[in-house]
Amino acid sequence: MDIEGLICDLALILMLGAVVTLIFKKLKQPIVLGYIVAGFLASSNFKYFPTVGNEANIEFWAEIGIIVLLFCLGLEFSFKKLMNVGGSAAVTALIIVGGMMGLGFAVGGFLDYNFINRLFLGGMLSMSSTTIIIKAFTDLNMRQRKFVPHVLAVLICEDLFAVVMMVLLSSVALNNSVAGGEMLYSIGKLVFFLVICFTVGVYVLPTFFSNYRRHINDEMLLIISTGLCMLMAVFSVYSGFSMALGAFIMGSILAGTSEAEHIEKVMKPVKDLFGAVFFISVGMMVNPVIIADYWQVILLLSLVVIVGMIVFGTVGMLAMGQPLKIAIESGFSLTQIGEFAFIIASLGMSLGVLDSTLYPIVVAVSVITTFFTPYFIKWAVPCYEWLIKHLPNRVVHTLETYSNNATTDTATSSVWKTIIGRYSWRILLYSVVIIAMMWISSTYVVPLAQNLIGDVPGKIVAMVLSLGVMAPFFMALTYPSTKRSERQELQRRGNKFLVPLVVLTIVRFVIAFILVEVYVAMLYSHGVSVATAIVAIILLLFLLTKRVGKRMSKVENKFMRNLNERELRKSGKGSTLVSDFHVAYMTVGYTCSFVGERLCNSGMRNKYGANVVSIQRGSDIYPIPSADMRLFPGDVIGIVGTEEQIQSLLPVIEDSEETANMSHSVDANDMSFAHVEVQQGSMLVGKTSATARLREDYASLLVAIQRGEEYKKPTGQEVFAVGDVLWLVGDVKKIDKLKS
Repeated sequence: MDIEGLICDLALILMLGAVVTLIFKKLKQPIVLGYIVAGFLASSNFKYFPTVGNEANIEFWAEIGIIVLLFCLGLEFSFKKLMNVGGSAAVTALIIVGGMMGLGFAVGGFLDYNFINRLFLGGMLSMSSTTIIIKAFTDLNMRQRKFVPHVLAVLICEDLFAVVMMVLLSSVALNNSVAGGEMLYSIGKLVFFLVICFTVGVYVLPTFFSNYRRHINDEMLLIISTGLCMLMAVFSVYSGFSMALGAFIMGSILAGTSEAEHIEKVMKPVKDLFGAVFFISVGMMVNPVIIADYWQVILLLSLVVIVGMIVFGTVGMLAMGQPLKIAIESGFSLTQIGEFAFIIASLGMSLGVLDSTLYPIVVAVSVITTFFTPYFIKWAVPCYEWLIKHLPNRVVHTLETYSNNATTDTATSSVWKTIIGRYSWRILLYSVVIIAMMWISSTYVVPLAQNLIGDVPGKIVAMVLSLGVMAPFFMALTYPSTKRSERQELQRRGNKFLVPLVVLTIVRFVIAFILVEVYVAMLYSHGVSVATAIVAIILLLFLLTKRVGKRMSKVENKFMRNLNERELRKSGKGSTLVSDFHVAYMTVGYTCSFVGERLCNSGMRNKYGANVVSIQRGSDIYPIPSADMRLFPGDVIGIVGTEEQIQSLLPVIEDSEETANMSHSVDANDMSFAHVEVQQGSMLVGKTSATARLREDYASLLVAIQRGEEYKKPTGQEVFAVGDVLWLVGDVKKIDKLKS
């Protein structure tokens, strides 16, 4: 490799990128467009500037850029977030992506592209740009508008669909056709890969960060995050997928951890650098000759993107029960293509299946649609007002009625949604884990046992041991997934509502039976496998005890806590110990009303009922801060209070967009709940929370006094008596001294 040439090329594109983006910033245009223009100026297509000596050098950096971009995109996408946006956003995104794919495929046929190019064109035209839309909302001061959360939810789902689409397009491109069996195999393989990676990742990584958080600084976190990203990218290639998919998956796994914001912060400079190189490499593909020759195609595709996104976006929102105004505003916000169009185009070029003229055409379409995005967002309301005036009253009334009915949810339907969702993810999770164990057993365990103890006994021993290891997962697969409150709610509405529960239970046992039968059939005849499966199911029925249910419930609860760790840490819902008290951590925003105030003057305790138990300022942590301490932007404060108190205080403390980018993590092990029982002869007998000097001498805050079954809120006047249990939050080591 020509190191000097590599550095020269990198220096040229970065300096051009810096100058051009400054100009675009001054013109209030998206920086992404500046990078594309800089890439064009540095390419061999523009003769009036020094050009890149070896474009392969830039392609090398651009490939790293794609990996880093998708990793950082994954950090903003978690499955918890997808569950929060609901199925309506996924269906809306599916309508948009499916509609635009079909429209792009049809237009590609009109333009005489071949089958593969038409598929890739549909994929490139179906993805709106998350980066550009968020930038437009921010510039237009619309982040708080009612329709914005719906648009962002759709964009989250589109990003997920884009990653899946890249896998499917790669499969189609390699086979040069759409084979039903191959497609189903690719989808099944992808689902298997995703479930295994997320299951292992969610179990391991949050626990790792929780145990070693206090030892990890910014430098180490950057190294760990980048290493995990690259490791998953390599594992993804080994499993038959792209590096970009692996990077996205690792980002999504880390997005659920309490270190997510911290990782985003340390990765941001890396993302900005390699992302800039990627977009500059996109600009290098712009060829003015091709644009001049195909200007009609560019205008046609730009019109297709704008009209198609408005129509399908509006229809998708209406179909999911959104009011007409929100639907139109959402549709008008999606009228552009961006980063995923370039990534899909790069994929097609790397596979050698994309027409060389299509890349610069798509880049030109992206530039045009991006430029007009803010204008279309502003034109949405006038368009809605015009439609309301000209649509028949009957149509308007029908849409309003449908919207009201779609958003109305009965108690029974809500219970069924919860039950079916829980059944679905359990069946998927445990089935995939069991299939993975079956593959490991048949591929490695059985041959090893046959080599060690002989063919026949080895096969028997391996099968019995493997089924024994799988048994807990079979039990979890077949164990009832409903809660007592849910069954009572359904019983209250009639026995007919319990019939589907019986059907769901039967389905789970049938799946377990099939899995056992398939595994044994790998080793023995069909008759033996069926008999073994029947015996296994009978044993499961006898072994399904409450003890097994509790054990698997603990495993599942740990998985869900790790999955939701980021939200639980902020809201404090996972740290309940006494009554309804939680400990939560919040980052003080720049415009927080408490900034500069002493804690004693903030009124936080009197107004919200919550107590500040720690303040982290940079690397310094102040446990049980004094009443004279002041709050400053960027402080991470530990709050103790009820769920309602914390939820009401959270938007007051974190009321700045910058808060998300400067959040640090406080080690939960530094501030913990503990209890002290007041015994005969204790120095606490006869004292109050004020005279016992709990804050000054033991860095602890009294949360509640348990007297028998009653919990008393400390007032400073309550005298401690023998038998009282004092619930404290503070430094565990100092509380232990108080106990002694």
